[in-house]
Amino acid sequence: MIEARPRGGIKQLSRRRATTLCCASRFCCVDLDAVRTFVAAADAGQFQEAAAALSITQQAVSKRIAALEKDLDVHLFIRTARGVRLTIDGQAFLPHARELLRVAERADASVRPGRRALRVDVVNRRIAPAVLLQDFYRAHPEIELDVLTLNAGVDAAIAAVEAGTIDATFHAVTVPAQHLPDAIKTVRVIDEPHQLLVGPGHALADADAVTPAQLAGHRIWMPGMAPGTEWADYYDQLAAAFGLTIDVVGPVFGNEALLAEIADSSELATLVGERSRYLWPDSYDLRRIPVRHPAPVYPMSLIWRGDNAHPALIKLRDYLRSRRTAAPDAEIWIPKWGRTPAPGS
Repeated sequence: MIEARPRGGIKQLSRRRATTLCCASRFCCVDLDAVRTFVAAADAGQFQEAAAALSITQQAVSKRIAALEKDLDVHLFIRTARGVRLTIDGQAFLPHARELLRVAERADASVRPGRRALRVDVVNRRIAPAVLLQDFYRAHPEIELDVLTLNAGVDAAIAAVEAGTIDATFHAVTVPAQHLPDAIKTVRVIDEPHQLLVGPGHALADADAVTPAQLAGHRIWMPGMAPGTEWADYYDQLAAAFGLTIDVVGPVFGNEALLAEIADSSELATLVGERSRYLWPDSYDLRRIPVRHPAPVYPMSLIWRGDNAHPALIKLRDYLRSRRTAAPDAEIWIPKWGRTPAPGS
């Protein structure tokens, strides 16, 4: 059985499809300046007033409207003695033209520095970068922030900054400046001292402070620390420097489970940053004990693209510099890669 075909057959159907695609393509390529001029002329009812509103010549308005009419293959205006009025096609196009301009404005605002939120990776919402960023927001509530936790190592975070996925991130920078991508800038902004976190039954629970040497022989439990990360390298160096036992074995059930285990144990302890935020029930009676003489310090840097002109990023860098208070070298211990000036400082 042979199927009947409409007159014109395949060629006629293909021509109709091509015309639809062609119209769609022309519409997508419409000049936004011409659309903006069309809307201004429609609102004013005169090319001269539209020209004044757009700070261009009346001739430029006429050229833009003519180009738009050519692109759309319709007449948008009827010229009258008093000015111009919309044709039926012009009236149909006007609401879509306004929507085009609104979409363009939203698209522009989403990426233009100063008009979109500053995207900052704080690594973890419990640690010092998140605390400092919240303090920054309190000082500058007019700044819109997009606070992220990529939960990634420094290499992946730098790649995200370089690609423009985020504006900035906080990490320990373990390599010299010459080994970083050319676009990347860093400055050390956080020197985070450590505290020992223990339960009430631990041998050091009643100490006002402890030294790193006193921690030797005690089990410091930090399960799930990924090898090869900058923080794993930090704790490897810390353990080697003071003969510590840092146990990373075991599944990760979350901070709440870790705190519960430490509260019930007379042997387990962990290390937390001085400015980190952890909450637990009063019944746990956990103790945060400063580690001193020397104080192990985790050095963290702000990382950003040097060509990022977002005004909020400049304010953030200035704020962090003003908040940094470095302890004398004699009173702290930092890893080898932190003993040279931070890149970009």
